[in-house]
Amino acid sequence: MTTPQSAYELGRRDRKKLETRAALEQAALTLVAERGLAGVTVEDIAQAVDLSSRTFFNYFPSKEDALVGASPASADELRERLESVPARVPVLEALRLTLRAEAECVQERREQWLLRLKVFEQNPSLLPRLVAGGTETERVISAAVARRSGVELGTSGFPELVTAVATTAFRVAMMRWSAARGRPALAGLVDEAFSQLAAGLPNP
Repeated sequence: MTTPQSAYELGRRDRKKLETRAALEQAALTLVAERGLAGVTVEDIAQAVDLSSRTFFNYFPSKEDALVGASPASADELRERLESVPARVPVLEALRLTLRAEAECVQERREQWLLRLKVFEQNPSLLPRLVAGGTETERVISAAVARRSGVELGTSGFPELVTAVATTAFRVAMMRWSAARGRPALAGLVDEAFSQLAAGLPNP
């Protein structure tokens, strides 16, 4: 049986790990923004937060992984968020609510996300990592949409299409948010993108 003291110690260790991971992410982003990807080593990142390279590799397999960091929500967390929306809500609106909540999480870490987006714009070689992560997320969400819609994946194409459209809308909102240096709020830009989708994308 876990004692209250040991539970407290475990919680403190977990918090320390999260803090260390966040510090390494921030150091990687800051250094690469200043020097470029080729001008920064794992040793540089570790030294910036007074850690060893060995400790760095306990958290990330490479400097590129530190730059990508962790999304506010994993694919499974997004799926759970989508599944928590009442079934009577239309699919596109359910996806808007799901991704709006994600936008609010991004907004809470505004400066770090703006820096991350800047680093990715400056270093296109990092983009395949984002694409790979996005592909997995779309796969998980498409499966959840299929269950919600009562159709099978690979038949009507609806789950795949609506998921792709929704995630693209979110990505466009992120790009606009980055270009505007974080103003207005990302959630509002997500709402605006989905409103255009719901209206059938009429000409401006």
